[in-house]
Amino acid sequence: MAKITTYDFIASNTRKTALLMVLFPITLAILVYAAIIIYSFFAAGQHPNAQYAQYVSPDIMTTVNQTALTVLPIVSAIAILWIIISYFAGQKFVLSSAGATELTRANAPEVIRIVENIAITAGLPMPKVYVIDDNALNAFATGRDPKHSYVVFTKGLLNTLDKSELEGVTAHEMAHIGNRDIRLMLISIACISFATIVAGLILRYSLISGGGRNRNNRGNAQLLLLLLALVFYVYGYLIAPLIRLAVSRTREFQADATAALITRNPDGLINALKKISGNSQVEKLSSQEPLSAMCIESPLKPEKRGSFYAKLSGIFATHPPIEERIKALSKMDGGKF
Repeated sequence: MAKITTYDFIASNTRKTALLMVLFPITLAILVYAAIIIYSFFAAGQHPNAQYAQYVSPDIMTTVNQTALTVLPIVSAIAILWIIISYFAGQKFVLSSAGATELTRANAPEVIRIVENIAITAGLPMPKVYVIDDNALNAFATGRDPKHSYVVFTKGLLNTLDKSELEGVTAHEMAHIGNRDIRLMLISIACISFATIVAGLILRYSLISGGGRNRNNRGNAQLLLLLLALVFYVYGYLIAPLIRLAVSRTREFQADATAALITRNPDGLINALKKISGNSQVEKLSSQEPLSAMCIESPLKPEKRGSFYAKLSGIFATHPPIEERIKALSKMDGGKF
């Protein structure tokens, strides 16, 4: 079997990024189209003029297609615009959601020195370094490419890990940057957040909107809005996580292995993972389930980890259990690189 190199992972992730950007609007369009079909059949059957309903029924798909030609271009355009905005500004949203502040040589010279040394060793540009004021132990990387990348640590992680352990975690995050995992996760978050935000807005509007003067028209309009809200909820909580399966389940194992190669010290990351395990809940991220996949370990509240969304995400998890990651790293110990 041919050995898979870092360049293979980069090429693979580049293809997957393109696939996600295509699948996002296409799958959304298919779901919206299905909702329009359901709505059109219902509206035709509920029309007060039986003769009209009988007339429409044989040509129902004509009505569907006419409605779709109006709705789908708008939905697709908004979705594509959202992806573009998220691609260029998504990291700012992530950093803001995390409540992260930037570290510099003036306020954290040792941390900056460690990140800089790891970046040089990995052959990557120096990322900007941020910290979250939280005593939990966690870290993540974000950005659209290595030249526009960010590494974020919690205050608790910086205060708890020793130098070799922090080097291991830093190398792990730098591996995500080098493999372009950060771009994939940014787009995945964009898919999920777009769908759930739109679903909430549509549902709220459908409940407070008076619709048309005619009660039947008002009922039909609310039905269409409710169907669209359902479509976006299904997409955000089920379909988008399924699409995220395109992000290889091996991404964390690959990042761990790359970190061990960069530092030449698997024990550093092994010890760090042991300390992180069971102490990774970050207050600012504890309810932000879409962002949890970016972290080295889940930052969610324990009850959130058992939520419906978390269970769905767990089925297609890209983060294997820490115990399995430690076992894989242990096999690299003793110079077996």
